[in-house]
Amino acid sequence: MSKRIANDETANRKQDHIEICCNKLHEIEMTVTTGFEDIHFVPNALPDINFADVNLNTKFLNHNFNYPIFISSITGGTKLASKINTRLAKLAEKFKIGIGVGSQRAALEDKANTDSFTIVRQEAPNAFVAANLGAVQFNNDFTIKHAEKAIEMINADALILHLNPLQEVIQPEGNTNFSNLTAKIKEIGKELRQPLIVKEVGSGISRDIALDLVDGDIPAIEVAGAGGTSWSQIEAIRAKQQGLTKQQKVGELFKNWGLPTAVSTIEVSKFQDRIEIISSGGIRNGLQAAKALAIGAKLVGIALPLACLAATGTVKQLIDWLEQFIYELKTAMFLVGAEELEGLHYAPMAVTGKTAEWLTVRGLDEELEMINLRG
Repeated sequence: MSKRIANDETANRKQDHIEICCNKLHEIEMTVTTGFEDIHFVPNALPDINFADVNLNTKFLNHNFNYPIFISSITGGTKLASKINTRLAKLAEKFKIGIGVGSQRAALEDKANTDSFTIVRQEAPNAFVAANLGAVQFNNDFTIKHAEKAIEMINADALILHLNPLQEVIQPEGNTNFSNLTAKIKEIGKELRQPLIVKEVGSGISRDIALDLVDGDIPAIEVAGAGGTSWSQIEAIRAKQQGLTKQQKVGELFKNWGLPTAVSTIEVSKFQDRIEIISSGGIRNGLQAAKALAIGAKLVGIALPLACLAATGTVKQLIDWLEQFIYELKTAMFLVGAEELEGLHYAPMAVTGKTAEWLTVRGLDEELEMINLRG
């Protein structure tokens, strides 16, 4: 296959992803949930604080954020992606939050695709910006130089390496050689000047994988758990469009695969004194965000709702959506008496249902008890 054809395939795949995410996913019935429905705050009838004083400022990887929100990586490398990333970058700059770009592989393969990525730093000169590459590419032909080029391309503050084994299995163009990848990720983390964030793409990260990463001095994890965008389902739709029955069936079978976001966040939070956590995967409102922050996350990640609004909506709709999200988060903090984000760590909570059952079965009784016995 020629390099040009390969480059075109990468860009076309990104275009497919955007169109399916924004136009077809709502038609798919999913059974997996985020697990946040099992996590409950105990209401504080006397919060003893002023709502106006609720403060959402935080720090992540030594970068100041006005709100604990990260616009998670989703796209790049196409004309539509350029529009999306322009709007999302402006949003990040306006609200002083973070943003991650989609995989920059397309831009590293073909410089003609760089504009949809470089626009992010142009429009968000002061925001925390994260570059992004697929970890498995470093088992293909990528080296530390590719990581450095991705960072340099957008003057990034960090590099995300995303883990997507399920998606790669289903993709017709997928790379499935994950051999010895843990060691390579640790090596990249040691060689890079900028911090490394390791993220999943919808199946979550378990405590076992988190421990491997922590022991390798990886400074941050984005859990990207199940309950949000299912890349398995997205690839199943693409496979159906291409007449690839085998991949389609596997994608549909595994569409609910993964650790629910709440479960993954708690699993990884076992190491929150050694690693910073972004909780993402189906977080769609400020109450879910408050719960994620209360169980160990430093930031919450949002991708699909903002990306689709950026693609098809107006700038005002984008701003209104994020302002509503922030208002909901502040309301949750007020109702548990948390004037600062740290106060959420002490808010009384109860974990019930499947999430409690999962944590017990996984031997996380201590973490479960610590949450349930607050207050």
